[in-house]
Amino acid sequence: MNVLVVEDDDAIAEPLVKGLERQGFSVHRESTGLGGVGAFRSSTPVDIILLDLGLPDIDGYEVCRRVRSDSLVPIIILTARGDEIDRVLGLELGADDYMVKPFGFRELIARINAVTRRSQATGTQSDDIIKLAGGVVIDNRTRRVTIKNEELSLTRKEFDLLALLASDPGATQTRETILEQVWDAHWYGPTKTLDVHIASLRKKLGDPTIIETVRGVGFRLRTSIESDNNS
Repeated sequence: MNVLVVEDDDAIAEPLVKGLERQGFSVHRESTGLGGVGAFRSSTPVDIILLDLGLPDIDGYEVCRRVRSDSLVPIIILTARGDEIDRVLGLELGADDYMVKPFGFRELIARINAVTRRSQATGTQSDDIIKLAGGVVIDNRTRRVTIKNEELSLTRKEFDLLALLASDPGATQTRETILEQVWDAHWYGPTKTLDVHIASLRKKLGDPTIIETVRGVGFRLRTSIESDNNS
């Protein structure tokens, strides 16, 4: 697996790179945001990015935004910024996970494995095409969502969340089930992450009533939905 580490602090980056290499990863390190974007866009494939926020040129948020404009490659943010607003912003921009320094190396490896497992999943349910109210169409084969033939720009997590809800329309998915299936069974991040992604999905779908809140339990998709296996 090819790992791109974007970290300007040698005291953190050097042992991190060595530790990852001992685990069998192929690691490339960049110390600037622009260098990280350039390395990602080079001909060398990148399977996952470990991204610091406090970089000397453009910050990690901008790196995340630029990478996400090109790809759904998994991104784990590694930063000293532990405030909730920083976590939420990183996740809204498309990061798959967020770890606050100092962190345990074994936990990092576990999160890398969890994120890459999820990224390799082909979908959350068997129907190829799911049609929702308002002209929303989910294509699980291509992982694309369109509204009246116009493609939406969704993060990996937003797509997985919507596909999970659409896999059983009208059924309530508990918060615990969603966090386990879309994030990880051992998710340690803030539970507000789910609410942020639901709010973002509602906004992008253009109809907040498509995803209904079941207070104290979880969320469900409005039942005016059709599925089509023959498209």
